[in-house]
Amino acid sequence: MVGSIDVTRNNSYSNGSSINNHNGFEDKLDELRRFLGKPDGDLLKIVGVGAGAWGSVFAALLQDSYGQFRDKIQIRIWRRPGRAVDRTTAEHLFEVINSREDVLRRLIRRCAYLKYVEARLGDRVLYADEILKDGFCLNMIDTPLCPMKVVTNLQEAVWDADIVINGLPSTETREVFEEIRMYWKERITTPIIISLAKGIEAELGPSPRIITPTQMINQATGVPIEDILYLGGPNIASEIYNKEYANARICGAEKWRLHLAKFLRQPHFIVWDNSDLVTHEVMGGLKNVYAIGAGMVAALTNESATGKSVYFAHCTSEMIFITHLLTEEPEKLAGPLLADTYVTLLKGRNAWYGQMIAKGQLSLDMGDSISGKGTIQGVSAIEAFYELLSQASLNVLHPGANKPVAPVELCPILKILYKILITREQGAEAILQALRDENLNDPRDRIEIAQTHAFYRPSLLGHP
Repeated sequence: MVGSIDVTRNNSYSNGSSINNHNGFEDKLDELRRFLGKPDGDLLKIVGVGAGAWGSVFAALLQDSYGQFRDKIQIRIWRRPGRAVDRTTAEHLFEVINSREDVLRRLIRRCAYLKYVEARLGDRVLYADEILKDGFCLNMIDTPLCPMKVVTNLQEAVWDADIVINGLPSTETREVFEEIRMYWKERITTPIIISLAKGIEAELGPSPRIITPTQMINQATGVPIEDILYLGGPNIASEIYNKEYANARICGAEKWRLHLAKFLRQPHFIVWDNSDLVTHEVMGGLKNVYAIGAGMVAALTNESATGKSVYFAHCTSEMIFITHLLTEEPEKLAGPLLADTYVTLLKGRNAWYGQMIAKGQLSLDMGDSISGKGTIQGVSAIEAFYELLSQASLNVLHPGANKPVAPVELCPILKILYKILITREQGAEAILQALRDENLNDPRDRIEIAQTHAFYRPSLLGHP
């Protein structure tokens, strides 16, 4: 299946209930259009690239809020074609549809219900891009979304987009945006890009440095970094779409983030703006690293509140230490930034993955792409952060041993996660052994060391 899958939007698709009235959305849309210089009759074109859970929900939120203004805005989402829905998932999807009267009626009205009956019976194969048209994300089957305009041809999706939402995993971001660059060669102006990706790459030569998703996009496309923003916050995709109150921060250049924050803000999804792109994006990757460990600790201690709190103290101190290596005055791990870490450690695919590994219900041989969950981005981030912080050229003075060591030696949780998940030298229970080590520094000591700025390494972000 290639090309476009279109859908006619009516006024009854907002989680199956009547769509809210204008609620100021048209005014916000008009304001953004004016700011971007869009003349009357010229659609503001927004496209989501990647249809994982958060990418799909983000596009669906925009569609719910602004899709009714078809003469002013076009919202579409791209995903690769050809991904089949297996029989077990099709059966579960059928159960979800029949448990929701609003969804059932919508599919019957659209003459789409029969294909789900046939898929449950094994008489036909459904595809991920096909069900996305009807509002079902393969990584989040239990949460029906609104129907969306789906494009499976990448060039068609992005060539004239005004705003591109990167909903790809960090491990796929560079490859896809390198392809996108070819389609933007003839453009006079570049689009605004909002990245939702959480993860990093490590570049070890000629000198070690970290590469975040916004930097990957910048390198892959040539779009100026001031036109690329990061959005993250304490949120679980399915809960946000079900109208649980949430907040987020959009980080980047002031000229864009102030207007975009206002445009993205909704009654149940409050978006603030922040200038510290580096800390928020790095923390977005780090929280996934430590969420895997949090899941392991929760499983191995039978959800012990004490055990989880001890782990929280140590992992957050390592996160603070690492961000102080990267930037001289990072945003403090407090408020929304701390909440984002907390909710990811509490609930999310990375924490779930850690639990399943510790319980023996998943094997490391299955890889980091799990059916029904998508890519577990914390796995690649563990490897990248470990390799980066193991470089002898970054050696720091160990405060206790009074000798130079690689920064990773001051991050024992990161070290043990690497040994469990990457080299597989140890089993999951080793994370508890690490927490019980009487030689483990008080987390406060690590935070105080970080805040002296003695270990700041600007070269890690490519700065001289």
